[in-house]
Amino acid sequence: MSLEDQLLQLCQRQLLCGRPAVLGLNGPVGAGKTTFSRRLQEICAAAGLQLAVASIDDAYLPWKERLEAMAGNPFGVTRVPPGSHDPALLNHCIEQWRSGADRLLELPRFNKSLRQGEGDRCGPWQGHADALLLEGWLVGCRPYPAAQAEAALAELSTLNDAERRWALHCNQALARYEPLWDQLDQLVQLWPLRWELPRRWRFQAEARQRRSGGGWLPAAALRGLVDASLKSLPPELYQQPVLARASWVRMLDARRRCVWEGSGAAALTRLTQAWSASSSATG
Repeated sequence: MSLEDQLLQLCQRQLLCGRPAVLGLNGPVGAGKTTFSRRLQEICAAAGLQLAVASIDDAYLPWKERLEAMAGNPFGVTRVPPGSHDPALLNHCIEQWRSGADRLLELPRFNKSLRQGEGDRCGPWQGHADALLLEGWLVGCRPYPAAQAEAALAELSTLNDAERRWALHCNQALARYEPLWDQLDQLVQLWPLRWELPRRWRFQAEARQRRSGGGWLPAAALRGLVDASLKSLPPELYQQPVLARASWVRMLDARRRCVWEGSGAAALTRLTQAWSASSSATG
């Protein structure tokens, strides 16, 4: 049975129990979260279920609050890192939906074209929903105790001092997301075989956008957005623990093809063995 069919069955069971399902989808920039979400929507629709999709980025803070929250970040961005969102708003929307009998769901929406490409909130979406998929690059990421985070970040040679200080700030901000993550019934993770791939995927997507005549970002701004996701929460510290909690993991090659899939525990074992083999070969 495919992953999509398993998720459909979960949604059907939850609906029969009177508590609509909330699914989480974690994946880096460019990994295909939107494609996966649309495919699952189609499968649910064919079975008579309406699956709503929300991105964590739909819950960005209003403009002025977001500027204050992102002040001093080393990437020059006004969105992306933890602290730029309002997870409590999304959590409230989900609680209201789950407690209502009419299954009417209201979700915030964010328009990236506003404010000369910096984006801002627009009118909310409202509609009937039998299940919800919440997607985003940091979905399911949890904070470390402050001292543990500081010690772990100090060992990363990929960060400079300013980036370490910012990552500590983001670690603290993650605490505000935990009630939202607690709403998830299952968590799916899209895992790149190499963590330099998301940067390539994002630049490829931007090149396609430019060729098609759509809006596009200058290279420096694009680098800032990608760095903000990969360095605010370094994957080896914050994405790897998500594997242990994920119900299902898909590992993706450079062309975003699935080369392996299975439980989060099996994925973690597989990766640990590969890292051990690599260390032995180079040691």
